[in-house]
Amino acid sequence: MLPRLLLRALLASTLFALAFTAVAAPPAEDPLDDPVMLSAGFLAGHPDLNYRIEGQKALDDGRLQDALAYFRRASLYADKASQAMVGEMLWQGRGTEVDRPLAYTWMDLAAERGYRGFLRFREQYWEQLDAAERERAVVEGQAIYARYGDAVAQPRMAAVLRRARSRVTGSRTGFVGSLKIVTTGPAGESITIDGSKFHDERYWDPRQYAAWQDSIWMNPRVGTVNVGETEVLPTREPGS
Repeated sequence: MLPRLLLRALLASTLFALAFTAVAAPPAEDPLDDPVMLSAGFLAGHPDLNYRIEGQKALDDGRLQDALAYFRRASLYADKASQAMVGEMLWQGRGTEVDRPLAYTWMDLAAERGYRGFLRFREQYWEQLDAAERERAVVEGQAIYARYGDAVAQPRMAAVLRRARSRVTGSRTGFVGSLKIVTTGPAGESITIDGSKFHDERYWDPRQYAAWQDSIWMNPRVGTVNVGETEVLPTREPGS
């Protein structure tokens, strides 16, 4: 089962819940499963996860417009789960007017790396669009990719990770040794965290962070599940 907090945004709808029930993936360690990591300021250096969590909170509270805004902000930092949520909210008209062509462009963006669940929904959306809607989706997709596509969003996220890592003691050399971080826990208590956990390079090095995300969302890379069979989907140009 995929990490709980990384799936909460998607499990907000039956559509996504059904998809990821069918997509089996090996467990990947999620720092957000540990409340101590959250209290240690982990999210301050990870706006993708931070805004997605805020979006889920707003969604749970019924503040749909706020949720959509948070998911869009997370999308600026290459968060594919949030991009998928924007697509679904546009498709269903939650917190906004129904806009099927624009919903498709966002789901196409979420599927940019070939994550199987998002590819499946992208194809389902496309099949339901008429000719005029498809034409509009292709045109509007160009502007969406220019602002939120990996070509610009991943460097944006990488810059944040590098700045955040440089502010933490011992991070410039990658040496943490016996470094201890003293912080306030969920109940206000003083907690000491092993520096090696907080500074795990998979959460701060841009390349390793991207690989960690892939280990969670991509298994296998491309395909759909149909009674135990895997069907390879045709490649489509971004926004098409």
